[in-house]
Amino acid sequence: MSIPPKSGSTELAQILAEMNEGGGFPIAVVTDRHGFPIASAAGPGQDPDTQSAVVALVQKTASQVQHQLGLAQTDEISMFDTEGRRLVCRPFQANGHSMILAILVPNKKQSYRRLTNVAVNAIRRKWKL
Repeated sequence: MSIPPKSGSTELAQILAEMNEGGGFPIAVVTDRHGFPIASAAGPGQDPDTQSAVVALVQKTASQVQHQLGLAQTDEISMFDTEGRRLVCRPFQANGHSMILAILVPNKKQSYRRLTNVAVNAIRRKWKL
């Protein structure tokens, strides 16, 4: 009996699930540059659609700031809440497509950059159209 091939979004969701497990992140989503969800991995009580919508707003605001101030390409956008949680949005390119990896980091002192770098590189290797 052969194992059926995984869809691209399933493979991306697996990359996100492994990153979440390694970092203790409750949710991660990959969206296109407009915030439309491509893949997600979320724990109980987390809503990937809501996070994707937030990512779209963050990206729009960052793009406006970048344009108005003449800043170079954005590497990372972070927002903190008063409880120390951080929403991190990492824009990146994969096969000529603009994407955003967004994660919720539950503790402001928690590291995440290495794990997101690994995930972005894995997504770039898997991304095919």
